[in-house]
Amino acid sequence: MIIEIHGATIHFERQGTGNPVLLLHGWGASTEAMGSIAACVAALGYEAISLDFPGFGKSGDPPGPWGVPEYAACTRAFMDAVGILGCDVVAHSFGGRVAIWLASEEPAAFHRLILVDAAGIKPRRGLQYYIKVYTYKAGKRLAKIAWLNRLFHIGERQKQAGSAEYRQLRGDMRATYVKVVNLDLSDRLPRIPNETLLIWGEKDQDTPLWMGEKMEREMQNAGLAVIPGAGHFSYAEDYPRFCSIMKILFSGEA
Repeated sequence: MIIEIHGATIHFERQGTGNPVLLLHGWGASTEAMGSIAACVAALGYEAISLDFPGFGKSGDPPGPWGVPEYAACTRAFMDAVGILGCDVVAHSFGGRVAIWLASEEPAAFHRLILVDAAGIKPRRGLQYYIKVYTYKAGKRLAKIAWLNRLFHIGERQKQAGSAEYRQLRGDMRATYVKVVNLDLSDRLPRIPNETLLIWGEKDQDTPLWMGEKMEREMQNAGLAVIPGAGHFSYAEDYPRFCSIMKILFSGEA
């Protein structure tokens, strides 16, 4: 299914029948990556509605560089357009950023939040990170000096800098990536009154478990379920356990 929202073409899918549950995917993912969660939700007697964020999957690119606020506003408009305001939301990684922003701005937009290995908290940085950042910034300045650039090919080296995730992006999505990852949502956590279930992989290296523990402490009504041995895609790495946790929340059955 296709819908136009905020200047972008949005692809979305629906599966199952019953009360709606919105699924929000992580960075670089799509509705396809959320397929197993959609199947779990549908099996519990709900309708899973999964969208591709602008710039991902089968959706068109955003009309310019977006940050979390723009993605949240687009999600809010999508929910209004398809008539699911006030539904439950299951959000993974980057999708968690969007859900946190929207819930902190308008708690009534959602009923309950299920945040899976969610992003949104600024990571702890070591010395090597800051050395890399300052080296990159110095390189950008030096690349503007023509003779140095010709001699040392600084410009070409700069193109190879940054994360592999960043280098793979095209056009405005690079600026979007920078805006998204540099936004810390910690101060928004206490503003969320919604019942929230945090599901986390014990061995998550992208959004480590301490982030989930911080969310549990700082959100008003949150509980944390840890999946032993799982990483950042905990829902896929131990799907039976993930579905059991979801079943407890949605049906009250073990």
